[in-house]
Amino acid sequence: MQCHKILVVDDDPGILKLLSLRLRSKNRLVETAECGRQALRLLSEFGPDLVITDLRMAGMDGMALFSEIQASSPSLPVIILTAHGTIPDAVEAAQKGVFGYLTKPYDGKMLMRTVDKALKHKVESCRGSQDGVSNHWREEIVTQNLRMEETLNMAMRFAQSDVSVLIQSESGTGKELLAQAIHRASPRSDHSCVAVNCGAVPEALLEAELFGYKKGAFTGADRSRTGLFEEADKGTLFLDEVGNMSLEFQAKLLRVLQDGNVRPLGSTRSAPVDVRIIAATHDDLEKKIELMEFREDLYYRLNVVTLELPPLRKRLDDVPLLANYFLSNLNERSTNIVAKSFSPEAMETLTTAKWPGNIRQLLNVVEQVAVLSVAPVISDTAIRKALRYQPARLPSLATAQSEFEHDYLVRVLRITSGNVSQAARLAHRNRTEFYKLLHRHHLEPQAFR
Repeated sequence: MQCHKILVVDDDPGILKLLSLRLRSKNRLVETAECGRQALRLLSEFGPDLVITDLRMAGMDGMALFSEIQASSPSLPVIILTAHGTIPDAVEAAQKGVFGYLTKPYDGKMLMRTVDKALKHKVESCRGSQDGVSNHWREEIVTQNLRMEETLNMAMRFAQSDVSVLIQSESGTGKELLAQAIHRASPRSDHSCVAVNCGAVPEALLEAELFGYKKGAFTGADRSRTGLFEEADKGTLFLDEVGNMSLEFQAKLLRVLQDGNVRPLGSTRSAPVDVRIIAATHDDLEKKIELMEFREDLYYRLNVVTLELPPLRKRLDDVPLLANYFLSNLNERSTNIVAKSFSPEAMETLTTAKWPGNIRQLLNVVEQVAVLSVAPVISDTAIRKALRYQPARLPSLATAQSEFEHDYLVRVLRITSGNVSQAARLAHRNRTEFYKLLHRHHLEPQAFR
C-alpha cells in the first residue's frame, strides 16, 4: 500500500494525537499543525496528499485555511471536522469545494471511508494530469487560467455525486460546455445529457417539451411524444436560463423534482424518472426571489452547489489559447480558410479587448476575420474592424498594482468576514498599516460581516 501523507490541523492537542494514531494505524504518514499559519508553512515542506482541519480555530479558521489551500493547490482535497456542525456550514463548505465535512464526535469508520475516497480522488487527479486519461471529461474546455482550473477542480468533485448544480455566470461564458463536462465526469456518463434553453422555448411549449404529451392532448398533437425528462432518464438534464421560467411553470417543475415523477400532458399516469439536474442562469436569482419573480423553494432545489465561470475579461490569459483553438477548428472544418495565424499586433488587440460578449463574442470575431482574410496572417486592422470599438489599453504598472492591492484586500476581508485583526495577520501587516490600506481603497470592514 502506498504511504500517503496527511496533514492534520487542530488547536486541540488531544484531537491531534487521536487522529494521528488512527491514521498511522492505517499506514498513513502524518504531520500535525496547531494553527492555520503553521499548516500553510507545512504545505510546501511536507507536501501532503490530504488535509484534515478543524473548522473553529483561533486566528485562521478552517474555511480560511481551505481558501488559502485552494489558491495555491486547488487539487489538494480538504476534509473539515467540527464540533459546531450546522447545515449552513455544511452547505457553504460543499459549495466552496471542501471534499468532506464531518462533525465531532466523528464516527471513526466514516472518517476513514472519507479519507480513502479523498486519497483515491487525489491519485486519479494526479494520474489524469500525467497521462491525460482522466481529463477526457474536460477536453472541450480550453484554458490555462487559474480561476478556471479552480472551477474545473470543483466541478470534478461535484460530478461524483448526484447533487443539483447551479452554474451562475454571464451569457457566453460556456455554461453548457461545463454542464456537459460534469456529465462526462459523473457516474451517469453512459447515459444521455439532454439540454434545453428555458429562455428560447415559448412558455406554452416548455411544459410539453420537458414533460412530453399524449396524442390529442392539445391542438396539433397528432402523435405522442416523450419529454426531455424521460429522454434524460438515468442521465443528466441541463436547464439553461432557468431564470426565464414563469412562476406557474416553476411550481410544476418543483413538483417533478420533489416527486421524481413526470406526467405527460393529456396522460392520467405518471412515470418515474431518475435525472441529475444541472441548471444555469445569468440572472441574479436571489434578487429575483426578493422581487417575487423566482420561487425560493425551487432555488434551493436547484442550487445545492454553485459553480461560477469567470467572464472572459477575468481570464484574458486564455484569449490567445482560445483564439488559436477556434482558428484551428475552422481550418479543420473548411479548406477555404486562408488564415492560419494572427499577427502579434492582432493578438495584442485581442488580449486587451473588453469582451462584453465573452467567449461567444471571441468565437464570432475569429470566424469573421478568418472567413474574410485573404492572407495567411490575420492583421490587427481586421481585428479592430471586427471588434467595432477601440480595445482598452494595457493599464500602467501603478494602476495594475493598485487594482491587485484592492482585490487582495477584498479577498482577505471576505475570508475573515471583515475581522480586521485576522485580516491584518493574514496580510502580515499590523492593524494601523492595514487600516491605512483599507482607507486608501475606500473599503469598510463592516460591509464584509
